[in-house]
Amino acid sequence: MSLVFAGITPHPPLLIPSIGKETIKKVEKTKEALEKMEEELYLTSPDTIIIISPHGSYFKDAFTVNQCLEYETDFREFGDLSTRVKFRGEMSLAFKIREAAEKAHMPSTMISEQTIDHGTAVPLIFLTRHLPQINIIPVGFCDLDWKAHTDFGYLLKEQIMESNRRISVIASGDLSHALNNDAPAGFNAAGPEFDKKIQELLAQNNVAGMLQLDPQFVSSAAECGFRSFLILMGILREMSYTYKCHSYEGPFGVGYLTANFVL
Repeated sequence: MSLVFAGITPHPPLLIPSIGKETIKKVEKTKEALEKMEEELYLTSPDTIIIISPHGSYFKDAFTVNQCLEYETDFREFGDLSTRVKFRGEMSLAFKIREAAEKAHMPSTMISEQTIDHGTAVPLIFLTRHLPQINIIPVGFCDLDWKAHTDFGYLLKEQIMESNRRISVIASGDLSHALNNDAPAGFNAAGPEFDKKIQELLAQNNVAGMLQLDPQFVSSAAECGFRSFLILMGILREMSYTYKCHSYEGPFGVGYLTANFVL
């Protein structure tokens, strides 16, 4: 049918109550923003969510499409043995994406991994609470240049528009991990500058500006979501939308942006 929803989410495992516990209070803005986005997503009645994550299986020279009948979360690396959520796969559209990528000579590879990473799992747990029948397609980026990512996004868009499903797309990714001295990557002046710049470019619908960002500047910011966002920008190419920021915060020295694009 069409693309019915598009959004950007962070993915801190601390949002999961059994992991974050009392620390959740420090990401309250993000939690509330995700709950608001969940309401908006629900109202679009999606059949399928394509979710782009930085933390799945990674190939330097190829995008990944995870095609599986069923997926399951696993938070053992964060000390959580109890949170287990299952999702259904969307086999037909995933196959068509792979087929279209081969035809277009777009570097991509099909994988089949039942366990989904936290970059995929955290947003989905929040966004699908009232969508028990939703199907998902996990997608991953690579080390190809910025334009290759928007081109891959446009290829996804073509398949979305040809599908008879109502599709939503979530670009999962945190911004800089170098916002202050306590940040995971330590402080780097590029961190706060990157987070400000990305939000400005998104608000201005300035994809050309994103493509012109210096790779060294992006690397210095120690981000993990920029290429997820680029794929989403490719999906939104030639579409009319309004950027809507729900929240931004960086309580642990990592930038958490929650936003969607009103179509």
